[in-house]
Amino acid sequence: MRNWNKENTVKWNKYTLLTTTEAEDLISSMMMDAGIEGIEIEDKVPLSEKDRSQMFVDILPEGPADDGIARISFYLEPEQDNGAILAAVQEGLDEIRGWGVDVGAGTIEASQTEDKDWINNWKEYFHQFYVDDILITPSWEPVKSKDQGKLLIQIDPGTAFGTGMHETTQLCIRQIKKYVTEETVLLDVGTGSGILSIAALKLGAKRALGTDLDPCAISASKENMEVNGIPAEKFRVLEGNLIDDCRIQEQVGCEQYDMVTANILAEVLVPLTPVVVQHLKKGGIYITSGIIEEKETVVADAVREAGLEILEVTHQGEWVSVTARKN
Repeated sequence: MRNWNKENTVKWNKYTLLTTTEAEDLISSMMMDAGIEGIEIEDKVPLSEKDRSQMFVDILPEGPADDGIARISFYLEPEQDNGAILAAVQEGLDEIRGWGVDVGAGTIEASQTEDKDWINNWKEYFHQFYVDDILITPSWEPVKSKDQGKLLIQIDPGTAFGTGMHETTQLCIRQIKKYVTEETVLLDVGTGSGILSIAALKLGAKRALGTDLDPCAISASKENMEVNGIPAEKFRVLEGNLIDDCRIQEQVGCEQYDMVTANILAEVLVPLTPVVVQHLKKGGIYITSGIIEEKETVVADAVREAGLEILEVTHQGEWVSVTARKN
């Protein structure tokens, strides 16, 4: 890893093209053809229903209305032939315009930005904290002497969701702590960083299986398991959608789990819950969160309709957790 100090910080040339959402896909492809290795797109296009249904995240806020404007930024090192690349971009832009596509203003703004370790830059915002008597800390922070006796979970989320700081994750951890036993076999749907599986295993669960749509979650959760000293035979993770992927459903197995956790959106919990029932053992516990207060009834109704008995509904801030049992 580089040492990003003042003496060796590199200035990159940043170029931002002002265009339309209609043209952004064509322009992005053209930029790749021009030799640009990475781009950033800023627009206000709302997520499709398919996109929303596949986002297993703590919170999905409503964005601003689509104004049809897109900004596409790319970065070039000073030693690169910036002029040649910009000429290629301009030529490609003219060609797309010639196809009758509205490219909007088509202007390119130049600026400079400092070279940073973007993958690790978020670390300055993530510090140790407590969930009741459980200490959650990043691996790069030393454990203080006063915390030596506490149950320790080390989490490096990287590019995957789930540090444990969000209320929904904390709600789930508290319910796991309440219901986990040394015989618990856990299924963690939308595992993210693996924090819920790690918490369950640290609290005495027998083994855990995580599923997630994001390949970043697969690698991040495995790395976090290693950091926490959890052996591979106690934890597996599968990439795929449990709701409609028969291959994943078969690998997960029917009526194999004493506990299922799902810290995801209410919109996903509704179709997920009847699927979860197939994987829970009789008497198994289903712990959900990711539910904004306004959606509590929707999720609770889905849980009941799936034949589960609601044991508890807990709250933290504006978030809700529903815990149920398969009788």
